[in-house]
Amino acid sequence: MDHGENNNQPLLAASSSPEEHRHDISAATAIFSADSPDIPPINTPKDFFTQFLIESKKLWYLAAPAIFTSISQYSLGAITQVLAGHVGALQLAAFSVENSVIAGFCFGFMLGMGSALETLCGQAYGAGQLDMLGIYMQRSWVILNSTALILTPLYIFARQILKAIGQKTAIADAAGLFALWMIPQLFAYAMNFPIQKFLQAQSRIMAMAWISAAVLVVHTVMSWLLMLKLKWGLVGAAVVLNSSWWLVVLGQLVYIFTGTCGRAWSGFSFQAFKNLWSFLRLSLASAVMLCLEVWYFTALILFAGYLKNAEVSVDALSICINILGWTIMVSFGLNATVSVRVSNELGAGHPRAAKFSLLVAVMTSLMLGIVLALILIIFRNEYPSLFSSDKEVQEAVKNLTPMLAFCIVINNVQPVLSGIAVGAGWQAIVAYVNIACYYLFGIPLALLLGFKFDLGVIGIWSGMLSGTILQTIVLTIMVWKTNWNKEASLAEDRIKKWGGHADSGESETGKTEET
Repeated sequence: MDHGENNNQPLLAASSSPEEHRHDISAATAIFSADSPDIPPINTPKDFFTQFLIESKKLWYLAAPAIFTSISQYSLGAITQVLAGHVGALQLAAFSVENSVIAGFCFGFMLGMGSALETLCGQAYGAGQLDMLGIYMQRSWVILNSTALILTPLYIFARQILKAIGQKTAIADAAGLFALWMIPQLFAYAMNFPIQKFLQAQSRIMAMAWISAAVLVVHTVMSWLLMLKLKWGLVGAAVVLNSSWWLVVLGQLVYIFTGTCGRAWSGFSFQAFKNLWSFLRLSLASAVMLCLEVWYFTALILFAGYLKNAEVSVDALSICINILGWTIMVSFGLNATVSVRVSNELGAGHPRAAKFSLLVAVMTSLMLGIVLALILIIFRNEYPSLFSSDKEVQEAVKNLTPMLAFCIVINNVQPVLSGIAVGAGWQAIVAYVNIACYYLFGIPLALLLGFKFDLGVIGIWSGMLSGTILQTIVLTIMVWKTNWNKEASLAEDRIKKWGGHADSGESETGKTEET
């Protein structure tokens, strides 16, 4: 295979047999086969709209299945939470606290650790070094499963932890018992996140979408059967959630192991155990960046537990965060897509294409956020009853809807900007930005408004949303001022450091043999 040719088609996967991959990439052939090494200069409005349409086709070819996958996997927990609301108010609060505080903490850290692969796999794929993708994934498995072992005590001692941070005894007891049942999910995260980044880097999103869709159908039926029909309650929720996450993992592994990824997966290798410390440091930088964002909304649920009538406050806020999570999955799909697009284009040495790709992604995500917010405002009197049978909780959710709608617009843009940061390899810098905007500004303001000025949930949410707005402004300025030619050069250096050049001669050897 000619690697120069592959650089001109950074989003097309290598294939030993075109027939094996026709469902994933046949529709992309016309879209991604650009003859020019980078997009031409844009000098007129006509040039802009022409390139906008071209980039939108590339974006949505990847984004549509990525968004569907994100929504499907998020819905595994969200549907269970909806059914928990019909089991009882205590069960809903217990599920929300465990899912937001214990599982949310671990989810953020594990997802962040796995996000290092977005930079490495994406840029290596754009440069044509396909051999390293499977090795990167295996290294990430080693690191994330070790991390899962370290995090397991959080599940074991969840009851004591929740009581220590001031949660109500009844909620802490129920959530702590539920956490013990959810330990298998933690190890499913450790396997799933590296697989996702491995497949996303190759634009193999459709396979993930089909697997997630099939599991979601099974999950919905089994959740209803075990939680409501057989009245297993939270135990039924745990059994179905664990099973569903592991079905996703197994389905994706079967897809990879059957040879559909060509050179990207050539089997298990001892190279996975090389350079682990350096790989761990990059994974930790990614984890800190991303989990600081996930933990931020975890804190929102946590603070609501300290308010008067905590059960109603937690239930109402958890329903809003649940809905917000569904809408954010749209931007997370775009996050994954723009991360792939930016990292692929930088790896292939296309700085203008990378810059224009992020512009199209931000504009698209903003427009989607506005549409979703308007839909929510229009149906604010109807949707609360879908999540809870409690009239007091329904009224509280209705009152929070305007804040939720505004939050949707802001949070639809912010994850896309984070995706740009991951694609460019800025994880460490963005971690500092998150600390300053979220934890030094947003949380203190939230506590001041919520408790000192007695504004309750609205005050807490307003303060924390201010932190998100500040972070979005800072990231926008960073992106605007970035020298993308320099970023393309840094991507080349990063590939040499983390690819076969640094670890072994495998990639170079393969390159010589094929050439």
